[in-house]
Amino acid sequence: MNIIKFLDEFTSENLTKKMSSRREVFGTMGSLSKKAALAAVPFGLAGSGKAYAQTSKAHEGPLQLALTLEYLEAEFYIKALQSGVLPSAGKAEAIYSQISKHETAHVEFLKAALGDASIESPEFDFTAGGAFDPFNANFDGAYAQLLALAQAFEDTGVRAYKGQAGNLIGTPFLKPALQIHSVEARHASEIRRLRASFIGDPLNEDALGWITLNNRGPGMPAATQPVYDGEENVVQAGVNLVDATNFGAVAVSQSYDEPISGETAVAIASLFIVS
Repeated sequence: MNIIKFLDEFTSENLTKKMSSRREVFGTMGSLSKKAALAAVPFGLAGSGKAYAQTSKAHEGPLQLALTLEYLEAEFYIKALQSGVLPSAGKAEAIYSQISKHETAHVEFLKAALGDASIESPEFDFTAGGAFDPFNANFDGAYAQLLALAQAFEDTGVRAYKGQAGNLIGTPFLKPALQIHSVEARHASEIRRLRASFIGDPLNEDALGWITLNNRGPGMPAATQPVYDGEENVVQAGVNLVDATNFGAVAVSQSYDEPISGETAVAIASLFIVS
């Protein structure tokens, strides 16, 4: 099986319709309160203080967003370990098992940090409306999908924590959030290398432990592109680092990871949240 071609085929009409409907939802922000599946993540959507008008404390929105993403990741890894899809040989099962422990620990911390403002886990659909089938041990492409989804989830988490860090300045939650962020980045790197080994292309620059430009990497479904959009940025604090260093855009883009907004993080996660 051509794994890269196989995964690129997941731009199905089903998934496209689901993404379009989600975009319509986010285009009309007032309708969010009517969406039961998104009720858990209405707060950390924007960088301005207005995003927290519904909360009593400024840290609650960012932590609720983080908790929702951690719920998604924690449940994903638990189901992956229970699915029978992970190969018995090699290190995949050990990696997924260790990451699963980390994600569960993150969930418990965020629930405790939020206290009475803690939210319940949404119901997740990891098939994204039938576009994927990652937990089906009788499906030849299931393991490829487990790896692709893990990469997308981890890369989303890394960028989302970075995007919300500024909203935690002045609170006691900034330090632990940054501690979680760095661990999520380690997860992302490990999963990318595991995928590279699986597809037999470990030296491909797009399969390295870092992100190059806005390339999602070989074999990643086109539907995951929003996870990587913006990573091609080469200007930091007004400084064009291609001009300043004489390095190319590839090296400069790899040198800096970019944040994503809460709104973008929710839009990505909502593909897997049951409405």
